This record gives sequence, structure tokens and C-alpha cells, in this order.
Amino acid sequence: MIERAVTLDKCADYYNEMGYQQYLKGDIHGSMTTYNTASKYSDATAASMCGVIRAQLQLNNIEEATSSLEFLNELNSTLGLSAEVVFLTGVMQRKKGSSAETVINKFQEAITVNFRAVQGVPVGFSYFTNLNPELLLRIISNLLEYAPQQPATGTGPPNKILKICTSCLESVIKVAPGILEACFLQAKIKYLLGDNTAAQANLNLCLEQDPSYASAHILMAQIHSSQNNFKLANQSLEVGLSYNFEVRDHPLYHLIKARILSRQEEIEEAKKTLHGALLLPGVKTIGRKASAKHRANQISVNDRVSVFLELAEAHLKLGEQPEAAKIMQDAVMEFEGTPEELRINIANADLAIGRGDIDGALTMLRNIGPEQAYFVEAREKMAHIYLHHRKDPRLYAGCYRELAEKNPSPQTQMLLGDAYLAIQETDKAIEVYDAALKKNPRDGVLASKIGEALVKTHRYNKAITYYEHSIKGGGPSSLKYDLANLLMKLKSYEKCEKILNIAIDLDKDSNEFEKLQERTRYLLLLAKSVETLEKAKDNQSRVLSRAQMEAPDTVTEQEKLAATICSALGQQSSDSRDYDKAIRFYKEAANHDDSDGKYGLQLANLLLLTEDLDSCQHQLVQLLKNDKENEKATVMMADLMFRKNEYDQAMFIFSSCWRKNLITGTHSVGSLI
Repeated sequence: MIERAVTLDKCADYYNEMGYQQYLKGDIHGSMTTYNTASKYSDATAASMCGVIRAQLQLNNIEEATSSLEFLNELNSTLGLSAEVVFLTGVMQRKKGSSAETVINKFQEAITVNFRAVQGVPVGFSYFTNLNPELLLRIISNLLEYAPQQPATGTGPPNKILKICTSCLESVIKVAPGILEACFLQAKIKYLLGDNTAAQANLNLCLEQDPSYASAHILMAQIHSSQNNFKLANQSLEVGLSYNFEVRDHPLYHLIKARILSRQEEIEEAKKTLHGALLLPGVKTIGRKASAKHRANQISVNDRVSVFLELAEAHLKLGEQPEAAKIMQDAVMEFEGTPEELRINIANADLAIGRGDIDGALTMLRNIGPEQAYFVEAREKMAHIYLHHRKDPRLYAGCYRELAEKNPSPQTQMLLGDAYLAIQETDKAIEVYDAALKKNPRDGVLASKIGEALVKTHRYNKAITYYEHSIKGGGPSSLKYDLANLLMKLKSYEKCEKILNIAIDLDKDSNEFEKLQERTRYLLLLAKSVETLEKAKDNQSRVLSRAQMEAPDTVTEQEKLAATICSALGQQSSDSRDYDKAIRFYKEAANHDDSDGKYGLQLANLLLLTEDLDSCQHQLVQLLKNDKENEKATVMMADLMFRKNEYDQAMFIFSSCWRKNLITGTHSVGSLI
């Protein structure tokens, strides 16, 4: 359509639109030519020059882009500040090697200028034009390159860059919720913030819009992989591949696949997969140009380093020391001068340990100072060496003391406390936790750590006193649960029940989402000593109905909790031989969540017990349809066939199990002979 418009009326605006569409399609050279044509017309605007500079930067024509930007900045002094120009200046600074702080500040300025353009503008065509969501998403994507590339762990405030990106994205999604890339970027940020549940909810929204969206499948697999759910990670990769074969062109596909293979002890295949990843554009050589097809598949420096390191590790596992050393040498050359160089040094320390060069490993790690990235990881590695190789608990704790002193944060304080706890210096651990808690009085994790330390050293009375004192002093409400749980373990049921009932009654009329969640936890714990699971089930139904509207990213988690409650009710009914009621509860549990087949198997087992063989067979067929490798369901199906006098079928199933090494004994087969 735009090509038709250009032939009918040759004006700068039409050429600008055509150049922009070419850029989005990956035709960078064509885009630059079209923008150059637009700039020759009398009605040309700064947009034409911005398009040219954007293409020049994409093609790494730095000198030409610099000249064009200087001219545009002079023009901007009369036309006013443009968010696009500020952003392009930031990209230029990054390509010229400016400091991260300089580039980040420029990107932040671009966001500020962009939002200033929509202040006071009523929502309408002009508002959306001035908001320019596509530009904001480009800025966010560039900012994320400076954010941590591994999910956050422990306590402490969210990363500054991730906070900026979150705020900006929320503004975009609020007015344009259907933009697929915005939804994906939000999922990525949630993942980096450590909120996997929210990240997966966003990814599911992405895949509902476009099941072939390769990046969403890759990130979903990455999340499963980070949780050590390698089976689900592999499923995400395979589903993505079934929708879009270009998933295989993504370096992260190969990296995650290799991790899965390594976990399955298929090291040779993992090595081949990682070698394949090195051949993909954008992985091995910094200046290597990717084709337009692969341009969107470039991965972060962090993940590129992971390809090298995991390949070296695969060679080591196969006893190929020279090959591993060569890969590490390539990695050092590839990432020299980048923050990730330090990560390679830490990996080289591991190689030194493998050679028995403990002093060499410690020297490498000591050279990483507190002002550098990966300082925390380096000191943690040093601590590990001191404890497990030098057997020196004093130096082990000293590493964490240095961390807490030179990089003070709730996380490093917690690490120091954990270190003291690991070497049985409980009093020092409690002292550190307590000092950190005074600075962060609402931190429930830190508060729980003190109680856990006391319980771990069997000082139960002191732990109870601590919990009671903290609760009276207005400590985190999570301590009530910890106290009740401890009393339960000590079989002090009456006192436990009293605390839980007070906690439950305190907020029984509250409709706050967090309070409802908390109340379910209390009721579940109370159900272990009194029969209140029905109340927990009813309360969780309220949580679920509210979650659909108020916190959709928690629905999956709440469904799992509802399934747990229904399963507990099913077990309780089964124990009292009320099998009809038990079957109903197990069915409810499976309806809420049966991702691993656990509740479906409980239901099938009960149906078999009650001799409802047809219903049991139907349930087992469904289970095996979802998971052909389900050992327990397979064995139960064979048992069912035996009970139905279908001996040939039963023998066939048992024989199949035997071939797959699913049955280690011969008792069941013997019963058929």
C-alpha cells in the first residue's frame, strides 16, 4: 500500500513511512536509501534524518552516523528536543565505548523527553502518535542490555534499570495492551526480577496472541530450566519448534537444549549442540554481522559467555582438557574488556581447582575487586575453596565478612549470617541477622532466619521467645506462621491452635488479597491438628475468584494451592472410608491443577480400590495420554488389566515395563504365570 502511495504522490512523509516499514522488516540498506530519498524533498522533516542515522548505526557506519547526528543536533536546537535524537545519541555513545552510566542516563533522558510530549494531550490519535510505543520499546530493549541477565535472588531492592523499564512498560501497556513485544518484555523483566509466576503469565498471554512467537517459547524454556524443570523446558522448546522452525536459529535454543542434555548425562550430544550454537550469528565474534533473518535472535553477552563456559565444561566432563582450555582461551579473547571477562576468570579458577592449583585459583579470584561486577560471586567461590579445599572455617567466614563490609546490602548480610550458621557459629549468625533486620524491619525473610537459626541448634524455647517477642513488637506477620509451625513440630497443639485461631480471626473480614492468601496458609496449618480444611477450601475459592481480576499473574499458583487443599480433603475422606466424597475431592484437585499427574493418579488409585474398574481405566488412559512415561500409571494399568481378566494385555504392559527398566522386581509378572 505504501509503495502505491509513493507512486501517486512523491512526498517526504510517504517515503518516511516506507523507510520505516523497510526497517521493521529488516531491510536496513533499503530503509537507508528510502530515507535519503525522503530528505531530498522540500517537505522533509527531522524524521528523515533520524531514519538515516538509525540505519547507519544498525550497519555500524559510526563515522557517517556521527556526522549525521551532529547536523541533526544543530537542527534540533531550533526545532526543540526530540526523544528519537536523544535515544540515537545514547546508541552512538554505546557503540563508541562510553561508560554504562553515560549511556543509561541518555536513554533515561529519551524516556523523559518522550513522555513530556504527551503531557496534557487527551487520549486520541495525537496522543498515540506522540507516545510512540515503538520507540519506547526500543529504548527499553537497549536499557535491558545494562540490567542483570540472571534472575534476582535473596532480598534487597529491585535493580534500578529494571524499575525504570517496568515503569515505562506499564505506561505503554496501559494504553496499548495488545502490543506483543511489550507483553514479552514485561515477561522478561518479571523473570529478571525473580517473579517467575508473573513472567509465565505474561508469556502465556503472548502465546495466546501468537503461538509461533519464538522468543516467548525460548524464555518459557529458560524459566523452566532455571527452576531445574528440564522436562518442561524441553517441552517448551519442542512446542515452539512445532509452531516455528526458526526457533532453532535462536542461540538460546541450543544453550537450553545443551543444559537439558547435560542434565540427562548426554554430554557428547550437549557438546555438539553447543558447538552448533557457536556457529550461529552473533555468538562467537563481536563484530560479526548477522543477516536480517537472524538479527532479532542475537543474545545477551551473558548468555554468549554461557555458551563458551558450558562448552568448556562439557569438554572437561569428557576428559578433553586441551579442548576445554582452547575454548576458555577463545572466551578470554572474545570478551576481553567487557564485564563478563570477570565471569570467565571465575570459570578459569574452577579449571585451576580441577588441576589441583588451589593457589592459582585463589589468586585469580582475589584480583576481582569490590568495584567490579561479579565481586560477590568471586568471594563466594573463594569461601568455597577455603572451606572445602583448605578446611579453614575462619577464612571461609572472612570472605563473607569482606563482602558485607565492601558491598553492604541485605543480601550480603544474609550471606554472612548463613556462613556463620554453616560453621556452627550460631550466635554470630543471629547477631548478623538481627543487625540486618534492624535496617530492614519489615523483611520477613531476615526475621525468619533468626528463628530458623535457633531451631537448627535445638534452642526451641529461645526460638519461641524470639517469635513471641517479635510478633508483639510488630514484626512481620509471617512470624506467626513460623511460630505456629514450630509449636506443631513440638506437638504443642493447643498453643499452636490458639495462635492460628487468633491470626485467622484477626483478619477474617478483610478482603485484601494478601490477607486472604495469608489466611489460607493459617487454615492449612491448622488443618493438620483440627478438621478445618473445608474452611481453607472455601477461603481459597474466594482467593481464586479475586485473583482472576486483581492478580491474574498469581492464578496458576493459587490453583496449585486449591488442588493441595482438595487433595488433603480427599485423603481425609479416604482415611475415614468415605470414598464417594474422597473421589469428588480428588476430581476437584485434578481440575485445579494436575500438571504432574499426581492428583489424577490418586483418583485412579481410589477408583481401583473401590473396584470401579471402567472409571479407573478411563482415568489411567487420560494420564498416559499426557505422559506416556508415567511409571506408576503404567503399572496400575497392568494391574487393572489383570483384575479384568485380560491377561494377555496385562502381560504385554508388564513386559513393556520390563524392557524400559520401569519394574525392578519380578513379583507382578510372577503373579501372572
